[in-house]
Amino acid sequence: MTSNTERMIEPLAGTYNLSDYEEVRNNFTWDNIDSKLNIAYETIDRHVDDGYGKKTALHYVNGDERISYTFQEVKEKTDHYARILKRNGVKKSDRVFVFLPKTPECYIAILAVIKIGAIAGPLFEAFMEDAVRDRINDCEGTLLITDKDMAKRVPRGDIPSLKTILYAEDIEAEPYLNTGEDYVEWMDKEDGMLIHYTSGSTGKPKGVLLAHKVLPHQYHSGKWVLDIKDDDIYWCTSHPGWVTGSVYGIFAPWLNRATIVIQGGRFKAEEWYKLIAELKVTIWYSAPTAFRMLLSQGDILKNYDLSSLRHILSVGEPLNPEVIYWAWQELGVRIHDTWWMTETGAHLVVNLPGEKIKPGSMGRPFPGIEIGILDEAGKIVPRGETGQLAVKTPWPGMMKDIWGNKDKFNSYFKYEGWYISGDLAYQDAEDFIFFQSRDDDMINSAGERIGPFEVESKLIEHEAIQEAGVIGKPDKLRGEIVKAFIVLRNGYKESPKLLEEIRVFVRNNLAAHAAPKEIEVMQELPKTTISGKILRRELKKTEIEKINAVNSI
Repeated sequence: MTSNTERMIEPLAGTYNLSDYEEVRNNFTWDNIDSKLNIAYETIDRHVDDGYGKKTALHYVNGDERISYTFQEVKEKTDHYARILKRNGVKKSDRVFVFLPKTPECYIAILAVIKIGAIAGPLFEAFMEDAVRDRINDCEGTLLITDKDMAKRVPRGDIPSLKTILYAEDIEAEPYLNTGEDYVEWMDKEDGMLIHYTSGSTGKPKGVLLAHKVLPHQYHSGKWVLDIKDDDIYWCTSHPGWVTGSVYGIFAPWLNRATIVIQGGRFKAEEWYKLIAELKVTIWYSAPTAFRMLLSQGDILKNYDLSSLRHILSVGEPLNPEVIYWAWQELGVRIHDTWWMTETGAHLVVNLPGEKIKPGSMGRPFPGIEIGILDEAGKIVPRGETGQLAVKTPWPGMMKDIWGNKDKFNSYFKYEGWYISGDLAYQDAEDFIFFQSRDDDMINSAGERIGPFEVESKLIEHEAIQEAGVIGKPDKLRGEIVKAFIVLRNGYKESPKLLEEIRVFVRNNLAAHAAPKEIEVMQELPKTTISGKILRRELKKTEIEKINAVNSI
């Protein structure tokens, strides 16, 4: 077996914002935060005040459509949205949801909400009625910004707290009034600014609340990990409804004054390559699934000039070594894996552009972050031994709360002074950390985290299903796919038509990415003897044994 040292890839020659990891890590301390701040101001308005208003802030591409805005124009648009939000009664700490496609209006709406002191709740554009309802109801959202098409998936009558729906088309059509009013609400660092719902292996999706104190963590990770410089064109492919799309699609790059790219539409390799070539993208942040899909397209990338790329990053699930080698061979650059979670607010374990990487490793701790690999008693295990991946508390990006669920929040901190991530990993002698598995049943499919309980709950709403168990089945392209095991009610018989009907039911009522790719009918599901809880791990173990048996033939 090849050792990690033999598999190292050294950095490309160049000048990087962080050029000596060991020195910075040994001497770095987190910035003191001003008593009053607003991360939306720091993201956009500050650059205008500093004289960079004419610099291009964003390029939007969707098919043949092209739009570009300067920082001054983005400031004016956020002020426009802010004025209309305040006119509709939005106050400090109100929860305001944004349910829009990946367009400039989505990004601008999120910033406007935060600018006036409210808490923004971005929703993924593919969510269906149940997902939208559950999230807004959980934290009693009072206002929603959406468009007239997506509003059809908003069950307003089932959301008692929702007082107002604003349509992006109407906001855009209303004339901009330069009243000279300052819409920035200056906040305490512990005040909430962003709430993202992340699925758990049990229970409803949980609302992770981030506060304005995340600012230095997101700024420094944008500077050092994304390695943003003034002339960079930066593209994060994630929708702001996912935490990567907000933290590393909006805040970190714009805190560092990057020109960002927003791409609408679905994934298509030719369109992605064309976008990079046309806009001369220099920094690209995406997910392993996307890179695997591009790899599977073969030599099509040779039809495009991708020489502008100098730095590529990956997040969402473990990055396969073969993808790193593919990029190294075909593009002449490395892909840098990163590890963090919605609950952590920003990067925790990183591969830096100026340092060596070991394919298969998530990297080393970000400066100012202390990682521990713990045993079941909360003690640090020897190097090379697998244990619970934990983070020493506190750090600036750390979540402020789980909305309305203090018990869940406290469960992350069962060992004093440590945040327990739920991942299992080991750390080698050089501090590189290697992911081993989830410590729960979370499904990572195409970079999107899917809670099996949420899918199971939706499945058993179908009239034909008595019981359901859902797992992540290993898949070379997506990392994992959603596989459902179901027990049918009396009077129903298995057929291709019924299974497709069930899959579409989940797709239409929860979300497309949560719909099972495979459904297997069983007579009964494995359960615990006492509580009758479905044993997903037994289902997964059996599935993996089947895969191994096929592969060994």
